[in-house]
Amino acid sequence: MPIIIGESEIQERDLDARALRVFLKALELLGGPRKLIELRNLTWVTSLMEASYAVILAEEGLKTEDEIAAFLGLTRQTVRNILRADPELVMMKLEGELREKTPKAHTAGGLAKLAYREIKEGRDALIFFSSLVEEGARLLGVGWPAEVLARLKGLHFPVAGTEIGQRLKGLKVKGKDLGDIAATKDIYHHPREILQVLSEALKD
Repeated sequence: MPIIIGESEIQERDLDARALRVFLKALELLGGPRKLIELRNLTWVTSLMEASYAVILAEEGLKTEDEIAAFLGLTRQTVRNILRADPELVMMKLEGELREKTPKAHTAGGLAKLAYREIKEGRDALIFFSSLVEEGARLLGVGWPAEVLARLKGLHFPVAGTEIGQRLKGLKVKGKDLGDIAATKDIYHHPREILQVLSEALKD
């Protein structure tokens, strides 16, 4: 079903593509996938993906904080922290916070907002290098959260792990089938829980 924005219609898959674009730009601002790998901190991947979706859903989907929270499986306060983050302040503190194992919502939100602004204002290197960046993200195993969230669309939580496994079957990262990993848990209460289970399994 299309999402109505004023008089125009933007397909859900377009919002997915825009969220992924913001995510990749934010990743670029961080220093690229290798920066996270060097710091052994892939937990940033999930937080950045959630923040990118939150920004796109708010700015282009015109969704409320409650709607975004329900979609992403976050609390309303977390979504509020993401959307009210100060991009400039975040960049000033970024180097120290990159080493934290649990990124703060306002940090990921600030990066996503800055990435969105860069794209909107035309300072988007991904226009020329998107295929290279996406391929690099795929090879390094950091682009999967976007595909996972896209495949979960339309589900009403809580959901059995077997159903999640079927949705994700065939999606492989680092040689591991995410469907098989997801199916090992009996039940999931929100999307973030799925991303956390997958992230932990991919650390090995």
